[in-house]
Amino acid sequence: MEGLLRFLVAKVIVLALASSFVSCYDPSPLQDFCVAVDGANGVFVNGKFCKDPKYVKAEDFFTSGLNIAGNTMNRVGSNVTNVNVDRIPGLNTLGVSLVRIDFAPGGQNPPHTHPRATEILVLVEGTLLVGFVTSNQDNNRLFSKVLYPGDVFVFPIGMIHFQVNVGRTNAVAFAGLGSQNPGTITIADAVFGSTPLIMPEILAKAFQLDVNVVRFLEGRFSSKYDRHY
Repeated sequence: MEGLLRFLVAKVIVLALASSFVSCYDPSPLQDFCVAVDGANGVFVNGKFCKDPKYVKAEDFFTSGLNIAGNTMNRVGSNVTNVNVDRIPGLNTLGVSLVRIDFAPGGQNPPHTHPRATEILVLVEGTLLVGFVTSNQDNNRLFSKVLYPGDVFVFPIGMIHFQVNVGRTNAVAFAGLGSQNPGTITIADAVFGSTPLIMPEILAKAFQLDVNVVRFLEGRFSSKYDRHY
């Protein structure tokens, strides 16, 4: 009996450790930092080549310009300014990134998902309606909230979520994401603007639409004009 108990405890510990590894989307760094560098003159770690530490400088961990509003003159009325590993090489292997989101009145950050990161958003200016939808197994429940300056909202990893400016003035938000490269899948762009296009008959049945409506939507999105980001 004691031997069986020890076996079960050991099994639980192994499963816990395994699940912690599975849930870690950005591998833990194996050194103080791994500043990303282009080309093959480095060590390939966590998706980016590492600059020789002897040549790392403060600028590798720095960027500026987040005080400048993004251009919201587009079809969705918003702009996302990314601060990820492509902008700050020092973020490589650190498992974090940042965005600034600007909204015109009525503008939105349309329904999308980040396959590799949870997002935590703080509203600095304006009024936003935000929300996310849970998975099919949870009956696709909508969790939604109106945010005011100083409010914070969390979007769990992989969940479809959105932000809409419901105020009469511009809105500004900043969000942290738990990956150096969280990825973004904008639902409408992905479904109706894929390359090559998904067969209209498939989408017509999936969305319960007339096939001609699907062809119209694919015509709108397949040109990839004015993509959000």
